[in-house]
Amino acid sequence: MGYEATSSLNTCPVQLTVPFNQNHIDCTGKKLVEKVALIPIMRSGLGMVDSMLELLPKAGVHHIGMYKQNLMPVQYYNRLPRKCDSDIAYILDPVMATAQTVLCVVGILKKWGVAKIHIITVIASKQGLEQVASLHPDVSISVGEVDSELNEKGVVLPGLGDAGDRLYGTPLIEDEEELMHQSKRKRSCEM
Repeated sequence: MGYEATSSLNTCPVQLTVPFNQNHIDCTGKKLVEKVALIPIMRSGLGMVDSMLELLPKAGVHHIGMYKQNLMPVQYYNRLPRKCDSDIAYILDPVMATAQTVLCVVGILKKWGVAKIHIITVIASKQGLEQVASLHPDVSISVGEVDSELNEKGVVLPGLGDAGDRLYGTPLIEDEEELMHQSKRKRSCEM
């Protein structure tokens, strides 16, 4: 997907000297014209960074952390440089369901001043894609699979579940109070 998403980047010729047997020969290579930024949406987007850096080893990586509260995105982390020095930003998010998180990040990047935005997602809902396309027709999208159904919690079906949990092996804990220190738990300890 990264290969397809980067196929429209421009290159210019550059003179190189490369080793050949015991000598060196001069040749002409190519280098990217655009300065690229990778924007993984933490935490699930982190799983896509290494593959993209194989394609674009000189790309900057700037993290944006988002979580959902009542189906609405909340930003908790933003490491964009103060001044935008990138020509194109690739948003990395493995699953785009309602698209609210991606739309929020697109808004952040437009305010930052990047000229071109490209979303790379492995699975997207049909509704999420339509929403991004209608609100931001200037944003490019590369998607691996489109699923047609969202459940009442805004989860793509069949989808792949929580990509961050799957990537990092985080166990599903139904009772969030179990994660708290015993002194902070609301319920009493009955024996």
